Amino acid sequence: MTEPGHASFAPLVGPDDPRRFTDSGVEVAPVYGPDDVPGDLAGRLGAPGSYPFTRGVHERMYRERLWTIRQYAGYASARESNERYRYLLERGTTGLSLAFDLPTQLGLDSDDPRCLGEVGRTGVAIDSIEDMRTAFDRIPLDRVSTSMTINAPASVLLLLYELVAEEQGVPAERLRGTVQNDILKEYIARGNFIYPPAGAIRLTTDLFAYCRERIPAWNTISISGYHFREKGCSAVQEVAVTLANGIAYVQAALDAGMGVDEFAPRLAFFFNAHNNVFQEVAKFRAARRMWAQIMAERFHAEDERSLKLRFHTQTGGVTLTAQQPENNIVRVALQGFAAACGGTQSLHTNGFDEALALPSEHAARIAVRTQQILQYESGVADTVDPFAGSYFVESLTSEIEARATELITKIDELGGAVQAIDFIRAEIEESAFGYHERYRTGQDTVVGVNRFVEDDLQVPEIMRVDPASERQQVTRLKAFKEGRDQQLIEKRLEQVRQTARGTDNMLWPLRDALRDGCTLGEVCGAMRDVFGRYQPSN
Repeated sequence: MTEPGHASFAPLVGPDDPRRFTDSGVEVAPVYGPDDVPGDLAGRLGAPGSYPFTRGVHERMYRERLWTIRQYAGYASARESNERYRYLLERGTTGLSLAFDLPTQLGLDSDDPRCLGEVGRTGVAIDSIEDMRTAFDRIPLDRVSTSMTINAPASVLLLLYELVAEEQGVPAERLRGTVQNDILKEYIARGNFIYPPAGAIRLTTDLFAYCRERIPAWNTISISGYHFREKGCSAVQEVAVTLANGIAYVQAALDAGMGVDEFAPRLAFFFNAHNNVFQEVAKFRAARRMWAQIMAERFHAEDERSLKLRFHTQTGGVTLTAQQPENNIVRVALQGFAAACGGTQSLHTNGFDEALALPSEHAARIAVRTQQILQYESGVADTVDPFAGSYFVESLTSEIEARATELITKIDELGGAVQAIDFIRAEIEESAFGYHERYRTGQDTVVGVNRFVEDDLQVPEIMRVDPASERQQVTRLKAFKEGRDQQLIEKRLEQVRQTARGTDNMLWPLRDALRDGCTLGEVCGAMRDVFGRYQPSN
């Protein structure tokens, strides 16, 4: 193991060792004072809403506008998901966040034999424009902000959303929301990829250009560290790898001929929130400061909006326990509090039963109420950056910044995030092993799992997806396909292939194909014919 003080994750020490470490390997002193805070603190902090944005991207933060309550939801069919979306909106959610099933994430139609048993399981199945219409039935798209957690086929889902809005009479310039569109983290942590990096990143930057022209208020990417943390990385690694991926996307867009200030203001980020409130607050502050410096000094951005790291936060799914699941309500509240104190722009709070199943309506309601209690009862919205000036938090902020910068330098030396995929994956895997060992040996405590254990396992009522929903989805898709002009379908798919062989923006032929009835699986398959399929190196 790397010696304490030099790792990006915590060392393994005996459970009786008196030292304390964050999960990033930062040794925590018993007490902090002025000597632990950098001497140039005032210059490194700035004012809220001003460079380097350590204290927040807006001057008045939540005094002016509360963060968006954006609950991640979706399961089974578009109709059932629509009912959950409207349930959440009626109970105070202020933004939707769509979860898609595994076939949709992999660019496959529900009737593909490889999808058997997976349709509608981890999110909603969206095969065609008909499914997207149903998912947003009676939801006015000019009055709701929508986030779509989709990556390899991100352009396809965004175009379906735009087409449905058009049918509602909503002009594209009035659409607000985010599409994740972050393929690099799929290669590193999740595995839901389709194409090799060259074709995939072309789609990413084509979406940047398309939205600049058509959907200017849309966040074109949500550069995600969340999934690295779920896989087992530390807070330092989460910051470093996320920002390294951000650097790669910026460079790709520049290489595609865009000016930095033409696309950078619409970049957004997505972070995890874990239980150590102080480290999480410091992490968010450090990431904001680092990104401002990267954009100003490395990429010479001039528009102030290009320097601002705006981010969504989701509480840590990996921190939820199946044992004593009610304890997860407390964990989620702590994590949400950390995100708010760290200045998040939107927040998803997990359901307490998510270690067991998709969240029930009961758990989803508690999760929304948790955010409302934070907004109106905790005091966190009353002042900007409430931990600023804390000797401990300022020291942690600077330490995370230094360690994350060191890791980004290593990634740069390997040629950047795309070339360093194997290195990054190995770093995260080593950190994940350390997590497991610290819990196994009792160095770290998880209440109800390795301490304060109860033999009587109380399982709450959990949500179950009806297996019939998969058969019904396949039946609907078959009927949809039978009602199309097959010659037009073949013509549109060939146009997609022709564009993929060239250099024009992919989203225009994709839009035509989806409007005229091509399915997600068909257009993704047409692009796969040209781009190929990604094969991991190990």
